[in-house]
Amino acid sequence: DNVVRRSLKENSLSIGILDIFGFESYKTNSFEQLCTNYCAEKLQQHFNKIVLLDEPDDYEKEGITWSRKSFPNNDDVLKLIDGNRVGIFSLLSDQCRVPGTTDKTFANTLYRTCSGHTRFQANSTQVAEHKFGIHHYAGTVEYD
Repeated sequence: DNVVRRSLKENSLSIGILDIFGFESYKTNSFEQLCTNYCAEKLQQHFNKIVLLDEPDDYEKEGITWSRKSFPNNDDVLKLIDGNRVGIFSLLSDQCRVPGTTDKTFANTLYRTCSGHTRFQANSTQVAEHKFGIHHYAGTVEYD
C-alpha cells in the first residue's frame, strides 16, 4: 500500500480504472448470484465514494479545476439487501432459525417486508413462482 502511494506521489499523472465485472444476470439467478451482485453493488458504492465524492474534494484543495457530476446513489438497494432486520440477508437469517421454513415461506416474508421498497419487484407472476426482482444499479435481476 505504501509503495503504491509513494509511486503515485512521484508520478505527476495517473489514472484509476474500475471494471465492475462481477454484475451478472442470467435466465436463472439463485442465491449465489444475489451474493455476487451484492458484492458488485458494494464495489460500486465504494467507487462512487472514493472517485466521485472524495476525489473532487482533493481537487478543490489542490486548486484543480473540476466540475461536480451527479451520479446515481445505490445506498437504498444495499439497504434492501443487507439492512438490519428488514434486509433480504437478515430476513433469510431469521427464516433459517424457524423450523419448517421453505422457499415459499421465505418468499412470502420478502413480499410482506420488502414490497414497499422502490428497488424491490414482485409482480403477480413472480409471486406465483416464488421469485422477486431487484433493481440494481446495472439493471433489474429476477431471483429464484
